[in-house]
Amino acid sequence: MGTRHPGTRHHASAEGTRPTPTALPDARRPAPLGQVDAGATAPPTSDPAHAHHLPPGASLTSRAPATAPGDGLQPAAAGSGAPGSAGGPVLAGITDEAAPDLPGQLAVLAELGWSAIELRSVDTVPVAALSDRRFTEVAKTLSDHGVRAVCLASGIGGWARPVSTPFEHDLAEFDTLARRCGELGTRYIRIMSYPNSGLPETRWRDRVVARIGVLAEAAETAGVVLLHENCSGWAGTSAERALELLDAVRSPALKLLFDTGNGVAHGYDGLALLEKVLPHVVHVHVKDAVGGRFVAPGQGAARVADCVKLLRDNGYQGTWSLEPHVSLVPHQAGALAAGAPAAFVAAGRAMARLLR
Repeated sequence: MGTRHPGTRHHASAEGTRPTPTALPDARRPAPLGQVDAGATAPPTSDPAHAHHLPPGASLTSRAPATAPGDGLQPAAAGSGAPGSAGGPVLAGITDEAAPDLPGQLAVLAELGWSAIELRSVDTVPVAALSDRRFTEVAKTLSDHGVRAVCLASGIGGWARPVSTPFEHDLAEFDTLARRCGELGTRYIRIMSYPNSGLPETRWRDRVVARIGVLAEAAETAGVVLLHENCSGWAGTSAERALELLDAVRSPALKLLFDTGNGVAHGYDGLALLEKVLPHVVHVHVKDAVGGRFVAPGQGAARVADCVKLLRDNGYQGTWSLEPHVSLVPHQAGALAAGAPAAFVAAGRAMARLLR
């Protein structure tokens, strides 16, 4: 590892005192595909897909485990099998798109026969904003049902938290989520890379790199991995920028999350982006879309089957996490559409067929 910079974490609230890209910690080059070695306050929202408000939280108290089966940190066992079985693909659901309450979310997983969840919100409250008592209840319920969390969603760098938002919100949320990763036995935290808020291009880029560099150094210390998604922010819709971000930060605690359907939604070729960033992808969201409408995987224009084939041909061993968007309007608060559980199950079965 390169030289550490003591005090960086504590002085990150002032943009002028954050490290420049050249001062960020050195690190090893990215591991093979599917493996990992060793402004104004954003407003609260009840949208289950993008609820981002979090008051300053607790500091780190525990480390996440070094590895967990099927989380993309190590190659899966050889062989084939039913989705989620030994040797087969690990299928998970972002189940707040099926039901806001945890019993409803667990019910759709049970109907699909899956035992993994990507935890984003419970009762429309983001996982980072749950009280400690409520989170403990959620963790116990998941354990009692034999369901493990493969990733925790965050609002860090997301659509409602542009680069002008005070960085303290991100640091507080990271601290809470890193601690909760340790309690759940997962290492992954989903982030994005900050929409702009009027800054010149170079200042936007430098501020994004500096912030994510600080977060990645904290993630290394905590034993967790930040997953940057091809969605909102400076590096969200460009393979070249995503690779530039990885190269500037140079941390084993920063990897990529590829979403199959975001290209259609944001107006770029998702498959072409994937071809360029393949070696850095350790987690996948599965969705599909046609025009301005989200549809079940395999029924839209995202070429989900081609993405699956490309990933598998290049040795991807991570989780396939369903985020169908068929029963909600992204970035808008409000209740799920009628029939959301059935729609989620149908999308899950479509995803499972693509992965057989």
